[in-house]
Amino acid sequence: MTQGKVPILYVIENERFGGGERVFAQLINGLDRSRYEVCAACLVGPSGYGPAVFTRAIEGAARILDLDLRGLASPSAYFRLKKFILGNGVRIVHSQGARADFYARISARASGAAVVSTIASPVEEYDVPPFRRAVYTALDRATGLLVDRFVAVAGHIERKLVAGRGVPARKVVRIYNGVEAFRAGSPSSGVRAAFGVPDGVFLAGAVSRLSREKGLSYLIEAAGIIAGSGAAPGMKYLIAGEGPLERELKDMVSARGLEKDFIFAGFVEDARPLLAALDVLVLPSLREGFPMAVLEAMSAGKPVIASDIDGVNESVSGGESGLLVPPGDARALAGAMLSLFRDRAAAAAMGRRGGELAAARFGLDRTIKAHEALYHGLSGPRRGTAA
Repeated sequence: MTQGKVPILYVIENERFGGGERVFAQLINGLDRSRYEVCAACLVGPSGYGPAVFTRAIEGAARILDLDLRGLASPSAYFRLKKFILGNGVRIVHSQGARADFYARISARASGAAVVSTIASPVEEYDVPPFRRAVYTALDRATGLLVDRFVAVAGHIERKLVAGRGVPARKVVRIYNGVEAFRAGSPSSGVRAAFGVPDGVFLAGAVSRLSREKGLSYLIEAAGIIAGSGAAPGMKYLIAGEGPLERELKDMVSARGLEKDFIFAGFVEDARPLLAALDVLVLPSLREGFPMAVLEAMSAGKPVIASDIDGVNESVSGGESGLLVPPGDARALAGAMLSLFRDRAAAAAMGRRGGELAAARFGLDRTIKAHEALYHGLSGPRRGTAA
């Protein structure tokens, strides 16, 4: 490691590439290189698009330790992490994800490094089978006392940690996810042409994992309501992402005779050109942390229609940068989409205001500087190591 720089190690489960992986990639690439020496422990290899996309995103910006945390139990992960931390003089270990948190916390504490855990969603809210969720919760509670600082990505996460779990407020730092400024001239017309959507056709889209908590079934129900009303002829819908509900969602579309109205785009590594092609981003989630898709849509100058839930309503200002609807209410969702379909000028004005809010409140520079301030406070001499 370079003398005078603070060695920091990021630990993450990157079997897929989602918001958490995107945020860590932003940090790894954005930290001040004159102050920090950056390492990352993550899954490497031909095991799917997630590892490939993440490692490609941080290539050249971090020294990478190949670490496979896909199994529920990975005893070797502790020893490999501890050896790496000690061998490279790592002073701060920053993790995200239930398994990554567990092994990062115990190996960092045993090695005398400071421990930081980002909480994008509390483990008790994970969309996993009950037994796995119970194990994750037990491991999280057992190692929570080892954490020097928790990074809460939204106010509701901060409240759940402090009021719900009893974590001392001094140990919790709220740092919102950040978004890069949107580059003008994104090839949106090419995206529309690729999917056979002419310019002028109103295109509503969702960019998310195809899982239960994202509420995409309500988008399909809302599209059926709109089609039945005949009030929005030619309106199209695009869903980008992958996940366990893909077949179920496609079957829902077919059952309603909406095949010509829906486009399933699959996983999209860079969503910015796709967002530029949309008229509105729709996020009908039942539960969220602080979704990156919303920030990216706002930065792209697109209005957002989303569920009025914690995390979302900290970024979307209802009636100003988008419209908020009750979660699980397909009829309200349909009404919101119809209102922007009918009033394109209002939709464009919301998009412009969203872009202003994204730049003012959620710029990536603010997020990186907040993390650097956190690291600075924890980068003192290494502690003594445990046996």
